[in-house]
Amino acid sequence: MKHGITFLALAGLAMACAANEPTAGKAKAETVCAACHGLNGVSVSDTIPNLAGQKAAYLQNQLRAWKDGSRKNALMNAIAAQLGAEDIPALAAHFAALPGAGAASAKSDLLPSLVKTGVSFPTGYPTGFTMYQTVNRPDIGQVRYLYANATALQAARDGRPLPDGAVLVLEQHAAKRGPDGKPLAGSDGFFQSERLLAHAVMARGPGWGQAIPELLRNEDWNYAVFTPAGQLRAGVNQAECLACHKPLDKTSYTFSLDALTNAARAR
Repeated sequence: MKHGITFLALAGLAMACAANEPTAGKAKAETVCAACHGLNGVSVSDTIPNLAGQKAAYLQNQLRAWKDGSRKNALMNAIAAQLGAEDIPALAAHFAALPGAGAASAKSDLLPSLVKTGVSFPTGYPTGFTMYQTVNRPDIGQVRYLYANATALQAARDGRPLPDGAVLVLEQHAAKRGPDGKPLAGSDGFFQSERLLAHAVMARGPGWGQAIPELLRNEDWNYAVFTPAGQLRAGVNQAECLACHKPLDKTSYTFSLDALTNAARAR
């Protein structure tokens, strides 16, 4: 019995040591975490923290808090929820071993597999699309209009998952503001549009998700943002869209499937 206890204790210690080796978390860090935090731990954006050189214990605590939901962040909750117990110390050790980011450190480039998107601006839009939902965003002073193409509308009407060829467009509009600076609502309760800011488009096609890491993949959905004139906006990190929509696999990776279904069946 003593030998058994000793063997198990040594085996457990060996596993713990392996998990805390920087190389154990390297592959996952470079294919998933790097999408936002950079290959060298220097993030792709000023709004995302650098992880290079952070203390391993701190990183482990944050990942565990995101995994159990005690700390809230839609993107990180979605990613951490998919991490195994061995992934957390391995990723923490990887980033802790990287040289700390200095003042002169350049932002990391976006991962090529997440820069590339199969989404193009729909030809002739909004012809062939149906507006199915309006959403006020008082936190950012916007009103948003959601549109679906015929493929998405028919699938929702039939109660089927949205298939390849489905396209959803979210128009982002700046809301008119009153003298008090607050958005002005019309008689229907929705904010009045002042100007169109952008089109956010999600669409799916055969094989579009193949190059995307599993922790981020939304089956074959891809995302893109376009200017009011329909030009692709460069520098959009598709990883953020993918992570945010990742938990929505039961609703075709959309936040608005119920609204789309109701609108489709009311027609």
